[in-house]
Order: sequence, then structure tokens, then C-alpha cells
Amino acid sequence: MSRTKRLPATPRAALAEASAPDTSQRARAYHGFTHQILSGGIRPGQFISQRELSALLDMPLGAVREMIPRLEAAGLIKTVPQRGLQIAHIDLKLIHNAFQVRSMIEREAVLNFVHMASDDELKAIEASHQEILSRASAPQHPGVSHDDALLDDAQALDWGLHDRMVDAMGNDILSDIYRVNSLRVRLIKLEHSVITPARLIPAMQEHLSFIAALRQRQSDEAARLLDEHIRSARNRVMTAPLEQVRSEWTASPTPTSRKIK
Repeated sequence: MSRTKRLPATPRAALAEASAPDTSQRARAYHGFTHQILSGGIRPGQFISQRELSALLDMPLGAVREMIPRLEAAGLIKTVPQRGLQIAHIDLKLIHNAFQVRSMIEREAVLNFVHMASDDELKAIEASHQEILSRASAPQHPGVSHDDALLDDAQALDWGLHDRMVDAMGNDILSDIYRVNSLRVRLIKLEHSVITPARLIPAMQEHLSFIAALRQRQSDEAARLLDEHIRSARNRVMTAPLEQVRSEWTASPTPTSRKIK
């Protein structure tokens, strides 16, 4: 009887009160999962139980169970009988599909962004890239590699530019599709493509050429450079085995690696 007395006056209010905490926890669990992908805490093809995932995300088991259908629908995990959950396995079909979706959305995004982005915003974006390039080009002491903060900042700047262009279209449906697909792309890169300090400078220069086309409002050139950028990333993933890439940084005195888009 005491439980009945604590219920809100209307069924609708009761439903909202009961569902709000679960919805919040489900959303937090999903964001925690995406963070684990981006940080490399979850690997492509990895098997993990619901309880292990709950512990990894520091979320209640119920919230993790409610999140699973969303991850399955997005193709990020699948349930394997007797083995638990398996993170998306990387194969040629997934690579082709993920980069094709990325290319289609980002091409539309850049054709919009080249006209709607303000001069001040483009100037700030260019300055941010120049700052990273300057840090990466600074003389290093013998035996000392670039620090983690530099590579983290470069990675965040890289992803942030692509996300910003897509969000600038103002289409929530496309932005959601792009975000989920970006997780697939970043899973692929965790498996196949590792950035080293030596690759950081060319990556920033590539972006700066693209940004220059944006600042000059050259839509055709910006679209061409973006297509080239995405095609290069896809080809690097498909042609460079992880062992080959690893050899680039294992030879350095203090190897540091990060994934970059």
C-alpha cells in the first residue's frame, strides 16, 4: 500500500518519473561505449560479456542490456551464442561500406560548409591547424618523441573539423547517421591504421590545403581535396597491414601512437 501512495497522481507522470532515470543511464552507457571505442579500450572483434561491459563502463547491468539493441542496430556489436557480445569485426566489406557512407555525407557537407562558414570561423580553424603544425615541427631533443598531448590535440582537431562540417548542415538525421558511421571508421583505424609523429605533419598539411580552398570559397576544389583525403585514408587502411605500420614507431626510441581520421 505504501508503494501505491508514493505514485504520482497521473499515469503519464508516473511513466515519465519511472523511465527518466533508465533513459539517462542508457544514454550514459552508450556514450561510455563510444568513449571506449575512441580511446581503444574496446577492440574490433573482441568478445566481452554483459557483466564485463557493465564493469568497463561503470554502469548498471540493466542500462547495458537496454543499450545493446541500439548497438546491434548500428552494427557495432553482435550477440554470439555461448560467447557473449562481439565488437564489430573488421573486413573489406565493412571498410568499403563505412568509407562510402563517410564520403557521401562529407561531400554534401563540404558543399554547404564552403558557403555558410564565416570568415572568422575558417580563420580560427586554420590557426588551430597551424598551431598543431608548429608544435609538431618544433626541434626535438635527441631520443625524445612528440608528447601524447600533441597527438591527442591533433586527433581531436581532425575529427572536430569533419564533425563540424556535417553538423553545419543542420540535419539531425544525417548527423546521427554520420556519428554512428564515424564509430565504425574509428574502429577500422584502431585495427589497421596508427598515426605516428612522422605522419602528423603531412596530415596537418593536407588539412591546411583543404582549409585554404574553403577560405577562398572554391567549392569544387574543396570537394576534390576532401575526396582525395578520404580516398587516401581508405587506401591506407586497405593496403598497410598493422604490422607494417607498427614497424615505423617501434624503431623510434620512445614510440608514441594515436589514431587519426
